[in-house]
This record gives sequence, C-alpha cells and structure tokens, in this order.
Amino acid sequence: MRKTTASTGAAQRDGGIPGQPGPREVTETAPSQDDVIPGAGPAPRPGERATVKLREGDPQEPPRYAPEWLQLREQADATARSAELLDPLRIRLANLPARHGGIVVHDLGCGTGSMGRWLAPRLDGAQHWILHDRDPYLLHFAAVASPRAAADGSRVTVETRRGDVARLTPDALVGASLVTASALLDVLTREEIGTLAAACAGAGCPALLTLSVVGRVDLTPAHPLDAEITEAFNAHQRRTGLLGPDALTVACEAFAEHGATVRVQPSGWQLGPGQRELTAQWLRGWVGAAVEQRPELGPRADRYLKERLEACAAGELEVVVHHSDLLALSRPAGGAA
Repeated sequence: MRKTTASTGAAQRDGGIPGQPGPREVTETAPSQDDVIPGAGPAPRPGERATVKLREGDPQEPPRYAPEWLQLREQADATARSAELLDPLRIRLANLPARHGGIVVHDLGCGTGSMGRWLAPRLDGAQHWILHDRDPYLLHFAAVASPRAAADGSRVTVETRRGDVARLTPDALVGASLVTASALLDVLTREEIGTLAAACAGAGCPALLTLSVVGRVDLTPAHPLDAEITEAFNAHQRRTGLLGPDALTVACEAFAEHGATVRVQPSGWQLGPGQRELTAQWLRGWVGAAVEQRPELGPRADRYLKERLEACAAGELEVVVHHSDLLALSRPAGGAA
C-alpha cells in the first residue's frame, strides 16, 4: 500500500492547480507488474529514455497528486478547454509530412492522462502519444485509460516516460509533432517557460498548453472577503519564483520571441450545483493557500470557508475559476512556412 499527501501549500504540477489539491491523504494499491500493459508501463530506471525535465527534483519527494483529485476535476477540465484552438492546430498537423505511425504527441506532466483522453479523439489520423510524468502510478493509470482511436478511427498508441518536468534533455523532443500540457505553466519559473518555448521552437512543433490560471475568480453570490482571498492566493502562487497568474503573459512573450504565432482563448471552470464535490475541494484548497500566505486571515477565512461550503452544499453557490489556453505555432523545422 502507498500513501500520497497533497500539500495545499506546495508548488504542484502533473495536471493539478497549486493550492487546489484533492483529498489530503489517499491510500491506494500499487499496480502489480502483471497489470501493466506491455510497452506502456513506466520505463525502468536503468534504461530510462529521454524525458522532459524543467527542474531538478528530490527523488525522495512523494508524488504531489492523488488520482482521485485528477479524476474529480477531469470533466470540468474537458468542458473548459478551448475548442476554438483546435482548427488552427488541425491545419498545422495536416500540413506535416506523412510519417509511419502518424503524429507524435508529447504530453508533459500527463497525470492520469486526461489531456490525451480529451484531445486524441478530436484529431484525425494515427497518433503516438508519449506521456511524461514523475509518478509511475499516474503513468500506469494514464496508459491504461488512454484512447485507442482518433476522430476518424485511426489508431492511437501510447508509451510512458518517467521524469519530472526541469532541464529539457537535448533529444527529448526530436521528432515531436505536438507538445501538450494542462495546468503546467503557472507552476513554472520564467526561465523554465523560456526553456520550454526554446525547445518547441527547436523541434519546430506547436504547443497546446491548457488551463493556466490567470488570477481571477468570480463567486456568486459575492462576499466581502472574496477579493482579499483572491489576492492572497495569487501571492501564494508566485512564491519561490513561480509565475502563477503571470505565466500566461510570460509564455506568450517567450514563444513570440522564438517566432511562434501565439493564440489565446479563455477556458474557465464553470462550477455550479452540478459540481458540488469539485467546488468544495477547490474551495478548501483555494482558501487554505490564501491562509498559508497570510496567516492573519485565519479566523475570518475559517468563517468564510464555512459559509461558502454551506452554500455549496445547498446548491446556492456558483464559481468561475478563470483559466486560459495557449496555442503556440512554432515555425516548422527547416524554416518552412
């Protein structure tokens, strides 16, 4: 058995949003070797293949996300992601030279694989997805639940590569047709986003980076403490050099500096009575991060959270958590238009 603890205050990645964790402690059974799909399980350490790293991590640090939280938010993520960015992406992918096995998609910090489940069935043609994550258990879940068919029925295959999202290894994106990620940019530094943009430009591949927080939350009915909690949470997002709600602007600038055409679309969570469980978990994490940043908020924030959770349980609370999706169309390798 294994325990994973989602820390409200830690900078988090792999498909989650900092300060918005799932259950604080989750016990799960580790998958046995016999359960792993041949060719799709985590690569063993001695022969690990090139993976994407944007920051060095402590190998003893426990995984940051419980699968239950990622599953809880998956439908809200799927509903929020911008469909408007898919047409320009499809055009770019359709213009790529044909290759055996179809396009190659690198999904960074894949978590349980929700990005692939959303995107692969919306694209035509054969696809090979390379799933990157630090957690072998999440990689296993992602591989098992990955789609097997594209929009036109073409085959979708998958492999996994274990590694934290820190330095980009030189050959990590060789042959990539597309780079994807969800809720990743806001837990990166300016330098790391620059590294990511440079790597995509070097590979000549587009990047679809979804669900970056932008620092705005709308709650209905309003409460006098809403703005103060939001401000404290945003400050928490920016701790230790992370960009938090500034990440989208920095990423747009970084990709543009490398000659990419950048498009942005809103992708906010729309949470109402039908998403009470997700809303409650989000509220606990959001308020908890704000209090960690500003402990003096504690007594007022406790009352605020109690009132908000009661309204949520009664179906009387609506929340919009604003995010944005970014599509960066880098110049194809070789300088073609």
